[in-house]
Amino acid sequence: MAVPEVLDRIPLLSGMPRSVEELPGGLTNHNYKVTVPGGVYVVRVSASDGSLLAIDRDAEHANSVAAARAGVGAPVHDYLPDEGVLVVGFLPGRTFTEADLRNEANLPRVAEACRRLHAGPRFVGDFDMFEVQRRYLRIVRERGFRLPAGYLDFMPMVDTIRKCLAVRDEGTVPCNNDLLPGNILDAGDRLFLIDYEYAGNNDPCFELGNIWSESDLPPEHLEALVTAYHGRALRHKIARARLLGLMSKYGWTLWASIQDGANDAIDFDFWSWGMEKYERAVAEFTGSDLPRLMEEAVRAD
Repeated sequence: MAVPEVLDRIPLLSGMPRSVEELPGGLTNHNYKVTVPGGVYVVRVSASDGSLLAIDRDAEHANSVAAARAGVGAPVHDYLPDEGVLVVGFLPGRTFTEADLRNEANLPRVAEACRRLHAGPRFVGDFDMFEVQRRYLRIVRERGFRLPAGYLDFMPMVDTIRKCLAVRDEGTVPCNNDLLPGNILDAGDRLFLIDYEYAGNNDPCFELGNIWSESDLPPEHLEALVTAYHGRALRHKIARARLLGLMSKYGWTLWASIQDGANDAIDFDFWSWGMEKYERAVAEFTGSDLPRLMEEAVRAD
C-alpha cells in the first residue's frame, strides 16, 4: 500500500495538509515523520509480517504504550493492526551513534534510562534469548537457510552458560531487548528508548549486555554501564551481562541468517552483518575469559 493511502487511514493525519519525510534506520519497517497542523508524528509501517523473527505487532503496540507510561518511550497515538501501522509522537532530539556509547560520560545516562524502563509496567510476553536462539535455529534448519561454519559446535557451551546463569536468577523486568545506538534518542535533558519490536520481560543484564554487544564496546565500558545501573560494582552482575552479551551475538547471528534467506524486499547485506556478530561470539566462546566469567556469575560479591 502506498504511503499516502496508509496516512489517509489514520484519522489523526487524514483530511489535512501534511508533509512527509522518510526517516533513516529500521530493517524490518519503514518510518515516516509526518507533520500536520496539529503536531508531528512518526508513522511506522511494517516491511514484513515479522512472524519468522518472532515479532508480535500487537505485543509491540502494548509494550510501546507501557514504555510511554514509564516515561521512557514515545507517546502512542494510533495502531492499525491490519496494516501493520503504529503511530507515535515525534520526539525532538538526535539518535545516538556508537561514538556516543564509546563516550563513558554517556553511560550513566543510558543506565538511568534503562532503570526507568525496567521499573515501569510489566510488558506483554517474555523475551529469553536462549529460547529465541533455539527457535531461530529451528527455522534456519527447517528452511535450509545458511548456517555459519561451526555454529552448532557451541551449543553444548550455550547449555552450560544457561545453567550457570540459572544459579543467581533474580527474575525479569520490562526490557527493550534491541538497544542499538539508533534506538536511543538524546532529548538533551534525558534519553528516550524507542522501537519495541522485540520488547518483553527479560533479565535486566541482557539489556545491558546487548547494548555492549550491539555497539562492540570494550569490556570496561560494560563494567561502567553495569556499575552505573546498580549504583555499585557487582562482579557477578558484570559477568552475567558479559555472558548474556555473548548470547546476544550468538542469537542475533541467526536473525541475520533468516533475514538473508527470507527477506528480499530490503536491500541490505544481512549475512555480512550476522557474520560480524558470529565472529565476535566465536572469539568469546574460545577465549580465556569464559571460565572466569561463569565462575564470577555464580559467586556472591
